Amino acid sequence: MLCPMIGNGRDAIAKVTAFLRGHPAPVTYGIIAVCCAVFALSPSSGFNPAYGTGDHLLAAQTAYFERWGVVPAELFTGSPRAALTPATALFVHGSWVHLLGNMLFLYVFGAMVEERMGHLQYGLFYLVSGYLALLGYAAAHADSDQSLVGASGAISAVLGAFLYLFPDARVTSVFPFLLFLPLRFPAWVVLPFWVALQWAAAGQDSQGPGVAYLAHLVGFSVGFLYAWVRYGRRPKEVLPDSAGGWADEGEES
Repeated sequence: MLCPMIGNGRDAIAKVTAFLRGHPAPVTYGIIAVCCAVFALSPSSGFNPAYGTGDHLLAAQTAYFERWGVVPAELFTGSPRAALTPATALFVHGSWVHLLGNMLFLYVFGAMVEERMGHLQYGLFYLVSGYLALLGYAAAHADSDQSLVGASGAISAVLGAFLYLFPDARVTSVFPFLLFLPLRFPAWVVLPFWVALQWAAAGQDSQGPGVAYLAHLVGFSVGFLYAWVRYGRRPKEVLPDSAGGWADEGEES
């Protein structure tokens, strides 16, 4: 579990809270709202009695994922419907855990990236990066007929951009192998470690779609490279001040 805390002082949490209040992120919050609404109305949530129960519900879920998710074996057939699925799949999730995990990461990391990029640019960045992440994963599993859904690839791109834009941001991390002890590290330490874990998992992912580790890697790489190309040399780190603006590191608000 990762949670960014920006700043070096004792008031880091207060500064981030003030930043989020003073700088609304309509695209990030809009994506979260759409994903939650789509999930609630889908057969995955179990809320809609029209999908039935038991085998009928399982059949409805399978058909739903095949219609709106990415099926690698169909993606490169030239079908216009299949070509749209890397975009539609970004708003589809398979379970409550899947949805809440993705939305938590998007909420925590997305707002600051949106603030830096601007709303329109960030929205396009999210959609295109997510599309490319799922496209790359499908290309590596081109013979698979299993569907792939979720916003993980796009959110990984947000993490990549966050690493470039805020390399010294303090990220509170909880590691199971350290007895869930919360520790704080710079983003440039934590996020590359996360990438290494995804790389190791992707290297063992020989059974086709499941947890889309390769999509995570593609998305993260696209996000980092885009921020690098778009913003040129590494930008001077700035921190959200308590008034809701940007302050240079070490500057008191």
